Amino acid sequence: MKSFVYQNLPARVVFGAGSLAQLPREMDALGAARALVLSTPEQRVSAERVAELLGARAAGIFDRAVMHVPIETAREAREVARRLGADCAVAIGGGSTTGLGKAIALDSGLPIVAIPTTYAGSEMTPIYGITEAGLKKTGKDPRVLPRTVIYDPELSLGLPVAMSVTSGINAIAHAAEGLYATDANPIIDLMAEEGIAALGRALPRIRARPTDAEARSDALYGAWLCGTVLGAVGMALHHKLCHTLGGSFNLPHAETHAIVLPHALAYNAAAAPQAMERIRRALGGASAAQAVHDLAKANGAPVALKDIGMKAEDLDKACEIAMSNQYPNPRPLEAGAIRRLLQDAFEGVRPG
Repeated sequence: MKSFVYQNLPARVVFGAGSLAQLPREMDALGAARALVLSTPEQRVSAERVAELLGARAAGIFDRAVMHVPIETAREAREVARRLGADCAVAIGGGSTTGLGKAIALDSGLPIVAIPTTYAGSEMTPIYGITEAGLKKTGKDPRVLPRTVIYDPELSLGLPVAMSVTSGINAIAHAAEGLYATDANPIIDLMAEEGIAALGRALPRIRARPTDAEARSDALYGAWLCGTVLGAVGMALHHKLCHTLGGSFNLPHAETHAIVLPHALAYNAAAAPQAMERIRRALGGASAAQAVHDLAKANGAPVALKDIGMKAEDLDKACEIAMSNQYPNPRPLEAGAIRRLLQDAFEGVRPG
């Protein structure tokens, strides 16, 4: 007999090609009149497009979102929002921009409209992360959950193939860990397997033809499902390791997820066989860990931490940080085994 608790998060999703045009209507639904538009420096053009669509309802643009949300950037953005009298934030871009919007909402309670252009999935979660003094601290707060998410596949057509693949595997990581979460439930299991399968289908097609609109839509659909999983249940070893590597060693977020996931799955495989079978089934392959590794390698994603800036001499420190806080995981945390996991990820070894 199954026994579980399922809490549905109150987010509104608008999905479909051309749905960016619905932004003014969605602001009306929120009762918002002045939006601060957020982006990274690289996506300034997208932010300007949003501001032009909003016209006089755009309070301004803040285009300095960066990875891992440094607390200094969060404070600056909060001050700009207050100074301009913004009553909502519109975040267009990937996880870095959504994360900045969350940091503003955490302090001010401003509603967020998220417009994802990558497959990060954080737009569907009440989880925030802020980096201070070299450590990334995460938490959950319902105030940071975007009120509305607009998924427009047309906005992802220009997402570079390399970023598409790593971002997509980042999304797969959310669903994979959701399948062995301590608070998992049958609804989330369905979303997780479907999300993994959608991305597993889409990423090779995107690599073959980046402007394949159907593949882009499939990938965004998968990212939505995987992000919903991330927001609904707890994460485990994989996410903790990636937060450590990203926050403390400034490694790129999506690439780190793509590299670490096969090794985290291999670590947990014997302790979570049903979850591993769902992942394997969704992707095909001999095992969950090998299927994820092969998906990454076959589509040009990095598979070794040494190739994205990690130093061999920092692996011991990374293991020490990862072990410093205990958290739920199917297999108990063992320092020696986690250190071997990090070494395999550093070298890019295909899991056995």
